[in-house]
Amino acid sequence: MGHRNSKIAIVTGVSTPKDIGTAICRRLASQGIDIFFTHWNSDEKWLESFQQELESMGVRCAGVDVDLAQKDAAFNILDMVKEKLGNPTILVNNAAHSTRDGYRFLDAQILDDHYAVNMRSTFLLSVEFARRFEKYKFDSGRIINMTSGQDIGPMSDELAYVATKGAISAFTRSLSQELAPLGITVNAVNPGPTDSTWMDDGIRKHLLPKFPMGRIGTPDDAARLIGFLASDEAAWITGQVIHSEGGFIRS
Repeated sequence: MGHRNSKIAIVTGVSTPKDIGTAICRRLASQGIDIFFTHWNSDEKWLESFQQELESMGVRCAGVDVDLAQKDAAFNILDMVKEKLGNPTILVNNAAHSTRDGYRFLDAQILDDHYAVNMRSTFLLSVEFARRFEKYKFDSGRIINMTSGQDIGPMSDELAYVATKGAISAFTRSLSQELAPLGITVNAVNPGPTDSTWMDDGIRKHLLPKFPMGRIGTPDDAARLIGFLASDEAAWITGQVIHSEGGFIRS
């Protein structure tokens, strides 16, 4: 089992077996990092077996069902992590809200729903994590956010999603400067189109020719990069939005 000197990571958006978040938890656990994950409306049987799987790697693990759209979600999560595992030094803001819209359908409610999860929860988790980190005087910390390539190309019919996820890139760059003196690196990862929970055969058939390596990205591809950014080896990388897309062709 884990011990008090173990690193502790928070990973949001771990709700199904095929999530990127699930792969991230496995990767970090394989690196000896204790895991606290958030989920939403997940299958209880799967959650139990997943937690046991992570614990079998020799780390401690806890999870909580939480609606990240709630205003106080970030503070409640950090309180729970401290209570169950201890003070975290790694935060992976992986959870996201996404629905199709486009200019014909975009309205205030769609915008608010995306803002609450994609921006507000990510931002509040990040700053509260940093405030507590500073209080406990840790040597080094990691914040890793997820984007979806809004910086480098359009995504039609996903206006609320691209606007709110694009804001994460700007937030990442500025927060990284503020937190560098504390020893916290802040980076974002764009994993490109990833075969997680949203693809069907039609989408796969459409996307496959756009990947020159001959396959579509997997959750494990994203998790490997995040595992690196969470490690001591990545201590000199901060303020970056890393596009890890396997050469994905956007035209």
